[in-house]
This record gives sequence, structure tokens and C-alpha cells, in this order.
Amino acid sequence: MSGKVGDEVLAGIEELLPVLRDRAQEAEDRRVLSSESVKSLEEAGMFRLLQPKTFGGYEADPVTFYAAVRMIASACGSTGWVSSVLGVHPWQLALFAPQAQQDVWGSDENTRMSSSYAPTGKATPVEGGFQLSGRWSFSSGCDHATWVLLGGMVWGADGKPQDYRTFLVPRSEYEIVDVWDTVGLRGTGSNDIVVKGTFIPEYRALSIVDTAKCATPGHEINKSSLYKLPWGSIFPYAITTPIIGMATGAYETHVAMQRERVRVAYLGQKTAEDPFAQVRVGEASSEIDAAWAQLELNMRELMRYADADEKIPMPLRLRIRRDQVKATGRSINAIDRLFENSGARVIAMGTPLQRFWRDAHAGRVHAINDPERALSMYGQGEFGVPFTDAWV
Repeated sequence: MSGKVGDEVLAGIEELLPVLRDRAQEAEDRRVLSSESVKSLEEAGMFRLLQPKTFGGYEADPVTFYAAVRMIASACGSTGWVSSVLGVHPWQLALFAPQAQQDVWGSDENTRMSSSYAPTGKATPVEGGFQLSGRWSFSSGCDHATWVLLGGMVWGADGKPQDYRTFLVPRSEYEIVDVWDTVGLRGTGSNDIVVKGTFIPEYRALSIVDTAKCATPGHEINKSSLYKLPWGSIFPYAITTPIIGMATGAYETHVAMQRERVRVAYLGQKTAEDPFAQVRVGEASSEIDAAWAQLELNMRELMRYADADEKIPMPLRLRIRRDQVKATGRSINAIDRLFENSGARVIAMGTPLQRFWRDAHAGRVHAINDPERALSMYGQGEFGVPFTDAWV
């Protein structure tokens, strides 16, 4: 995608930020984003950034996509989270067989997908495909999607797992169960998905083996370097970037609030004149900048290998996962420091900073943000110890 188109999308999203900021409390209260917000993001081009040109997308550089997510999340954490999740799915669909892409986008290139990747359902091989059933949780933005990507183990006749696949299921074949009532990310509508036995043709099931090798059926029609990247690099940052955005929004809110705040307990001293408050702002801003700088560096290097049509080295893939979980941790640390520095009024419901604080901590518990697991894998790679985790 040309830089001009990318800049236009980012400019359009920037214009939406005041409206998204104003709707943040409404999204939290309703436990789901408004259709107006999703439509506005669609019209700005958010959901086409990683979509293949074959089906009307922009095939943007990943950094452009993540920059858009960060901006949105700086206004509303829940909106940023849903935008990132729904926005990364077109990239994954581009890896599926061409017929699967045609099924989804053939009649409407604005069609959206939600997801739930934990293999909590059961997939049994049958002639021509799989029989899928089960219940999946945490499908963010599912009310604004008409397809869903569901993770599942494929079980053989011997009762042993054969493969992990992502299954593409149309809205007519699943039920949404409203269970989402949480302390954070309340506006994401991350409800449960129930499938009561449906046939999934082979071409609508993507193997983790193919995504790990960066050699997928979708390459037949989508030749861009963008689709030669590992799922284990692209998707994890789609979870971390909203949290970086929440930290960015918390920082902006905090600085604006503290410039005029007077700390009565300290004999009328302005917070802006407090050296300890100044230090905390310095610490928080450095953590946020470091998280973003590593993301940019890693994505640029990843794209250099893909553009050269070279195999992406495992040390880089491991480094990306290392930096991704550290970026989440840095963002949480930054928000915590800002929260501590804000005074008692910040705990009132309805204030932006406490919402960012809750939303970020809710995002932290996503499975992809497990720091010990990712850091252990990095250490194994450095020490030459074999590991089998496919989510790299």
C-alpha cells in the first residue's frame, strides 16, 4: 500500500478520536461497541489495512496497522481492542485457501470475522472436511462479525491429537451467548461462541503447521510479502498494541490533569512542581516509548526478510515474542505509575484514567501475554535447548 493511502487512513482515524473518547463510557455501560463506532472505523479504512488487494484491501505495512490500533486505544481501550482483533483477521483469512476467502468476501468485501483460538471444541475428520462442535470464550467484537475463526484440535480415530487448526465458521452455524460482564475491557462484547455440530470443508480449516512454516494455501493468490510473516509474530502484537495505546491515552490524560492539580496535603504545591511526580512521568513515558520502539524495529526487520523472500530466522521470531510480552509489561508499569501519581479523585467511576487502568490489566491476562512462557522460549533459543511451542 502506498504511504499516501496509509496516511489517509491514519488521518481519518485521528479525526474519529474525540467521538470514540466520548463514547468510551457508553461502550463500557452497554458492554459492547456501538454499531456507529464500528461503521465509522470501517469507513475510515481500519479493517482493510491488512486485507489483501485481491478483495479490496490495502495490504498495509504492519506498522501502519499497529499505529492505527494504538491511536484508537488511546481514546477508548475497548474500541482499540476490538479494532485490533477484527482488523488482524483479514490478514489471517488471506492465508486460507482462495475458496475460503471467496466465501467470506465474495459478496461483501466489508465482511468481518471475530475469533476464539483456545482449542476448547472438538474437530473430528470426516469425508471432505471436519465435524466441529463445542463452546469457545472471549470472542471480542463478535456482535459486529458474521463469521468466526475458531481454534480446535483435530482428533484421530485413535483418540490422539493430529493437528491444531483454525476453523472458519459462518454466522448461521453458531450461537452467541451473552456472558461478558467484567471489570475491564467491558465494551469489547467478548462473548461465548457455541457450535452444535457443523460440517467444515477442508478448505476452511487452516493448519498451524502451515502458518508456522509461513507457507499457506492463500499464497496462491496473495503474493505480497505481508502474507509471508509468521502468525506467531503478527497476532501477539495485535493483543499488545491496544495495551500500548491504553498506556498512551492514560499518559495524555494524566499529564493534562496534573498540570493544574494542587496537592492540598503538601501545602498547596502544584503537582507539576513536585519532583517526585516529574520522575514518575519520566519513567512512564520512557516505558511507553520503549514498548513502541521495539515493536517498530521488529516489524521493520521482519518485513525486510519477507520482502527479500528469505526465511525468517528463529532468533528474530523469538525476539519478537520476547519484546511483545515485555511491551505489555512496560505499558502496565507505566499506567500503574501514572495511576499512583494521580491522587484519590482518579478512583471515581467514569474518569478516563481508571478505565485505562482496568482495561489494560484486563488485556494483560490474555494468554498471549504470558511473560514467563515467552521469555523461557527466548532463553531456550539462546541456550540451544529444543522447544516445541508453535506460537512463535
